[in-house]
Amino acid sequence: MGSSTKKKIEKKKDFQKAKLKVGKARPKASNFTDTSFKSKSIVLNKQSLTTAAPSTSLQFNHHLSLLTHRSDTQRRDSLSFLTSAITARGVNTSLPQPVSVILPTLLPLILDGSNGVRGQLIRLLRSLPAGEVEDHVDELLLYIRAGMTHLAADIRASAIELLDWLLEVAGQETVSCAGGWMKTMKCFLALLGWKIDDGTAKWSSSKASFGKAGSEGKALVKNLAVLASFIRVGLLPCSEMIDEELASNFPLWETYYHTLPKRSHCFAHLNLFGPPRDEESEMYEDHEERQRMFHARFQKPVERGLETTKKEGGEVGRAAAVVFKVVSEGIDGYDINN
Repeated sequence: MGSSTKKKIEKKKDFQKAKLKVGKARPKASNFTDTSFKSKSIVLNKQSLTTAAPSTSLQFNHHLSLLTHRSDTQRRDSLSFLTSAITARGVNTSLPQPVSVILPTLLPLILDGSNGVRGQLIRLLRSLPAGEVEDHVDELLLYIRAGMTHLAADIRASAIELLDWLLEVAGQETVSCAGGWMKTMKCFLALLGWKIDDGTAKWSSSKASFGKAGSEGKALVKNLAVLASFIRVGLLPCSEMIDEELASNFPLWETYYHTLPKRSHCFAHLNLFGPPRDEESEMYEDHEERQRMFHARFQKPVERGLETTKKEGGEVGRAAAVVFKVVSEGIDGYDINN
């Protein structure tokens, strides 16, 4: 009985509230840890402090890797840094990284959902040297065509702006690369809503592309302006470049036919080691070949679409009239029998 009473008393102690007395400290808990010690310094192993900042090349590579960051703000800021690094370099200074290394990371951003990222991307691409962009036109066109047929109107507008820039810096390469003429023209027809019904051979247009005021009307004007530039580069011979070449080499005319080519992949049109190409993926390096394909595949739907668009009047009608004039000049002199 004595031990049983003792156990009951010990159990009751767990549930009894301790009475605090004035002037006495509160009893410490059973799991109390003494933290009253003081330390004058904390030493970390392998600690390294340096005043030297990372080089520009390292910072450039770091921001290049951040272009795949999930935050659109981080992607935009990294693009801004890369643009500043490219534009701030000296006249005869090379890029921190070759264009062949920079472009594969930049190209997916053409389809980025953020307007700020795409706008900064356009500024970055415009800062690249034009001579180094010419060898990568086919890679750019793959993403530009994907953007031209995108469901989002803002992405389509950014793709059209990029195509306009590409025609400025590398117009001939754009229309003569593999798929550059046929596939891009098909994207323009899809963008403008002009197509041919294969079953009935009747022309039809998407009503959603016309008669829109405000921002959509401005987008249509921009699309027609870039289409005019594309057709002008593709169908008209570059006589000005030939005249300048002849004048610079006088009296040795047409020497460029007997010299080494100035561009890489000069025999790409032969497709010696690549997969077989169809009609749309073929390279049309001569403007007469592009005239032949335009007359056979695109002239009728383009002209009918322009006739309908000119009836809209206003700024859209004037833009359509400019395209119609360019088509007439480009196809003028083409021999159908050839």
